[in-house]
Amino acid sequence: MVYPKGNPVAPAPADAEAAILRTLLYADIFDYPLTPAEIHHYLMDTPAAPEAVQSALETSPWLAARLTRVNGYFALADRAALGDLRDERQRRAAALWPYARRWARLTGCLPFVRMVGVTGALAVSNSPPDDDIDFLIVTAPGRVWLTRALAVGLVYLARLLDHVVLCPNYVLSHDALAQDGRDLCAAHDLAQMAPLVGHDVYAEMRAANPWSLRYLPHATRPLRSEPDLAPRDLLRWLKRLGEWLLSGPLGDALENWERERKMRKFAAAAQRPDSAARLDADHVKGHFDDHARLILQRFEERVSRHLQSDQSVD
Repeated sequence: MVYPKGNPVAPAPADAEAAILRTLLYADIFDYPLTPAEIHHYLMDTPAAPEAVQSALETSPWLAARLTRVNGYFALADRAALGDLRDERQRRAAALWPYARRWARLTGCLPFVRMVGVTGALAVSNSPPDDDIDFLIVTAPGRVWLTRALAVGLVYLARLLDHVVLCPNYVLSHDALAQDGRDLCAAHDLAQMAPLVGHDVYAEMRAANPWSLRYLPHATRPLRSEPDLAPRDLLRWLKRLGEWLLSGPLGDALENWERERKMRKFAAAAQRPDSAARLDADHVKGHFDDHARLILQRFEERVSRHLQSDQSVD
């Protein structure tokens, strides 16, 4: 597996042990200790049976010198405090999830919405204080910007009615499911997403990005199982009516107007050197700060410190 450019990673005593440590080093960036099942699900690079992962965690002296177990989670040896932190963040996430379901259901009722997935910290129930509810939305082709504008209306409504912050920060066309950023961070974003509306489209999205399994070979499905909240009966009929009304010249005009208006507004921020935004006819990816670059740099530093150092002492 090729990581960001840097020093070579020293081999550990066994592939599975090294993969377990790399998996926890990545999670540690987010102050996120993992259960044995989560370690297996997000295990990097090296496929291994659940029993092999569990056995390595329980019997490996090499891992025992580097990890600690607290509150049922595994963390780096000097990070035992993360057990209580994760419990605290899970309690916050549990309070947010009913709102995420409610507003995902309403977002799914908007014309042209084909999928709604929860991303970010809430997707893995690791919510810090004042966490947003991040949505990735897939739309019908040619209606990305109009659909985003409708979703922003729900953002204001959610803040007014429920005092929660929705963030539809990635809206893309059904024709653009293949992701460009094919790195470890992007693979985690895909694997950690929790689809709430349009499970069939989520399956298409995973199938369009088979490269992610090179990084996370076991993460073939969402770790969190949620029912599909796609609209049914009257709501589905009303959604179709809205799509019929906005599918012709009126919808085209609104789509073009909204795209041109917002691209002018976002142009300066999107062109900053540290921007990872993508704004075009098929994408509204409002990632104006390239967090992925910093995350991968921090991961590389951890791998170098915790694994390469073994080469000089083992």
